[in-house]
Amino acid sequence: MYRLIKQEGNARRGEFTTVHGTVQTPAFMNVATAGAIKGALSTKDLEDIRCQVMLSNTYHLHLRPTDTVVKQMGGLHKFTNWKRPILTDSGGFQVFSLAGLRKIKEEGVYFSSHIDGRKIFMGPEESMQIQSNLASTIAMAFDECVENPAEYSYSKQSCDRTARWLERCKKEMQRLNSLDTTINKNQLLFGINQGCCFEDIRVEHMKKIRELDLDGYAIGGLAVGEPKEEMYHIISVVEEHMPKDKIRYLMGVGTPGNILEGVRRGVDIFDCVMPSRNARHGHINTWNGIINIKNAKYQTDDSPLDPQCDCPVCRTYTKAYIRHLFKAEEMLGMRLCVMHNLYFYNNLMEKIRENLDNGTFRQFYSKYVDLLDRRI
Repeated sequence: MYRLIKQEGNARRGEFTTVHGTVQTPAFMNVATAGAIKGALSTKDLEDIRCQVMLSNTYHLHLRPTDTVVKQMGGLHKFTNWKRPILTDSGGFQVFSLAGLRKIKEEGVYFSSHIDGRKIFMGPEESMQIQSNLASTIAMAFDECVENPAEYSYSKQSCDRTARWLERCKKEMQRLNSLDTTINKNQLLFGINQGCCFEDIRVEHMKKIRELDLDGYAIGGLAVGEPKEEMYHIISVVEEHMPKDKIRYLMGVGTPGNILEGVRRGVDIFDCVMPSRNARHGHINTWNGIINIKNAKYQTDDSPLDPQCDCPVCRTYTKAYIRHLFKAEEMLGMRLCVMHNLYFYNNLMEKIRENLDNGTFRQFYSKYVDLLDRRI
């Protein structure tokens, strides 16, 4: 259940209560695709860096270790030893990224595993069954994420099908949640708004799916190559038609600047692989912009990654040491940088919430929206 605490312009401060705990929003979800953060962070580490929600992927976990194994092990919470909320993506985006290996039909999608080439079918019912086996807190509806730019007619067709799939997802989830063998009988369902960058398709689709009275609504199919101004415009257009009493999720976005722009337009939760992926390549988020720790100028720099940060890494290690770890190809370098970047993102969300509480979000936004994405 989502509760709106206060609003500043369109920016919303709220809390989202689930069977696995309450999430303070706006929030960032840390991406653990196969049940683990890339960069060797444990669920204990996630607690230490104040992560509220972990996001895992249906498609990847279905392939290995398989959702039936996860169910046998007591569900994803027990399997990973993470007690807070988990959101599972439906597998729709992975199917989108497997363009050469898939065939989309009304019943669902036929595709080949990227691991061993075996034939797989996934439709709305199968996606819900897999996510029910994983026993995540929040299941995402199965949808088609269309390439951007796309033809208008195909985008319209795809959205209509995604809306039909959503009805099937809701029906199947209600059935699954009523079974004695289901681990999480309180699993929530979020619907996904699609429509590329066509305003009328986006609005029509949003109006249609809000009628289903789901637990939350996501904006999908953005941050796939379109200019960021176009993305912001679509968020604003869709936001007007999203239920005010339901949580809103912008999928796969993004940079700190993107997040500030999203919050300003009324988005509550975000996820992105960017902070951990960038960290594994030595690109570090700081309160003054982005640094590349591999640069020679840090060879004898005894300051922390970010003097304004109080994460476990910044309290303990120097830039010089972390640069050395990268140059020596020691895994610890990646691990420390991933830990720092994810802490930075969670801390950014805390500061956004604090400023919304104090009625000073506009000033905070103005100060940091460009600064945090700047490369030093």
